[in-house]
Amino acid sequence: MRIALGCDHAGFRLKEAIKAYLASKEFRVIDEGTYSENAVDYPDLAKKVVHDIKENRADFGILICGTGIGMSISANRVKGIRAALCLFPEMAKLARAHNDANVLVLPGRFLGVELAQWIVDAFLSSKFEGGRHCRRIEKIERMMED
Repeated sequence: MRIALGCDHAGFRLKEAIKAYLASKEFRVIDEGTYSENAVDYPDLAKKVVHDIKENRADFGILICGTGIGMSISANRVKGIRAALCLFPEMAKLARAHNDANVLVLPGRFLGVELAQWIVDAFLSSKFEGGRHCRRIEKIERMMED
């Protein structure tokens, strides 16, 4: 599985920990930056990760900023992207199962590494349930056209 990672300066340390964790589990990691704690604009990094998904270079994305809110807003501006800000493993599981989320967003200022790893595991091990949820995903996609 190919995972694209992106973060701003506030998410840099957590991104590095998640990158190492994913590599230890033999995921293919695409690190889109940032590569230090120097200030950057989070929409630029979100754009790189979502385009990795849109262009089939990555199966899923993980974005990290201070609160996760800016990355969520940025990523969800792109048609076909369903980014979910998750604070707990159960949220990540349901984001995949019910919302077919393809981007996990984490708040770098509010999560420890261990909890973040549990959230990542829940996200990547869960599958979309389909069924009644498909209708809702289709409605969300149509909203991008309004």
